[in-house]
Amino acid sequence: MIDERTEDLAALYALDLLEGAELASFESALAGDPALAHLVGELRSSSTALAYTAPVVAPPADLRRRVLASIDAQLAAEPEDARILRPSFSVFRTLLPWAAAACFALTAAWFGQLYLSARSEAGLLRDTQALTELSLKSAQTQLEAERILARRQYADQEKIVVETRAQVTQRDTQLAALAERVTSLSAQLKSEGDLAQLKITALASMLKNSPQALAVAVWSPEKQEGILRAEKLPALASDQDYQLWVVDPQYKDPVDGGVFTVDPQTGEARLKFKGKQPIKEIAAYAITLERKGGVAKSAGPFLLLGK
Repeated sequence: MIDERTEDLAALYALDLLEGAELASFESALAGDPALAHLVGELRSSSTALAYTAPVVAPPADLRRRVLASIDAQLAAEPEDARILRPSFSVFRTLLPWAAAACFALTAAWFGQLYLSARSEAGLLRDTQALTELSLKSAQTQLEAERILARRQYADQEKIVVETRAQVTQRDTQLAALAERVTSLSAQLKSEGDLAQLKITALASMLKNSPQALAVAVWSPEKQEGILRAEKLPALASDQDYQLWVVDPQYKDPVDGGVFTVDPQTGEARLKFKGKQPIKEIAAYAITLERKGGVAKSAGPFLLLGK
C-alpha cells in the first residue's frame, strides 16, 4: 500500500518538480515498485488531459485593434502580390502567458482535487476497516462469552444431576430404614393392646434439618386412647413443646392430642394420648412446634405428618 508521503512525491514527480537527491531517491523506488509506477502514469495522463479542459480566456480589449493595425501596416509596406497575412509575434507573446497560466491552474486544481479525493477515500477505507475489525472483535468476544456461559450451565446441570442422584439414593436408604423402624415400632406398640382393634399410622418428617425423624401412632377406637412413639426429633428450647393433633373429619379444627418433649440425646419420646373430644374417625396425625404447655389451636409449623 502506497503511503501519503509517497503519493505526494509521485504527484510532484508527475509535474517534473522533484530535484536532486529527492528525485534520485524517488526514481530508485519507482524502478522497483510497479504500483508506484502505475500511479505516476495515471497522474501524468490526468495532468496532460486536464490542459484540454481549460475554459476560454477572453483576450485583452485592445487586442483586435492592435492586430488589425499591424495587418494594415504590413499590407501597406509589402507589394500587392506578396501580401500574406502573418500573425504578429506580439500576439503570441500576449496569449502564451495567459494560456500557460490557465493550463497550470487547471492542472493544479484537478490534481489537488484528485489528491484530496484519494486521501478522503483512503481515510474512509481505513475507518471502514477499523469498524469492521471492531465488529469482528465484538462478535468474537460475545461468542466466547456465550461459550463460557454454556459450559458453566452444562457443568451446573451435571452437578445438579449428580446431587439429585445422591439425594435419591440417600432417600431410598432412609425409606428402607424407616420402613424397618416402623415395622419394629408397630410390633412393639401392638404388643401392648388388642391387635384387631388398633389403628397404626406412621408420621414422616417434614424437617429439612432432621429428615430421619419418625413417629408411629397406635389408636384404639374402643378405648378412645392411643400411644405415640417418636424418634430422632430435634431437642427443644426450654420454652417450647411438641404438640400432637388428631384430624377427624367431623370437626372443623384438629383435635388436641397433648404435648410432649424428647430426650435431648436421642430425640426419642413416648406419649399416651386421648382426644380432648370424642374421636370417630382419624384421617391424619400432625405434630407441630408450639410454646410451652401447648395451644388450643395449632399455630406453629408442621414437623411430622401422617395419614
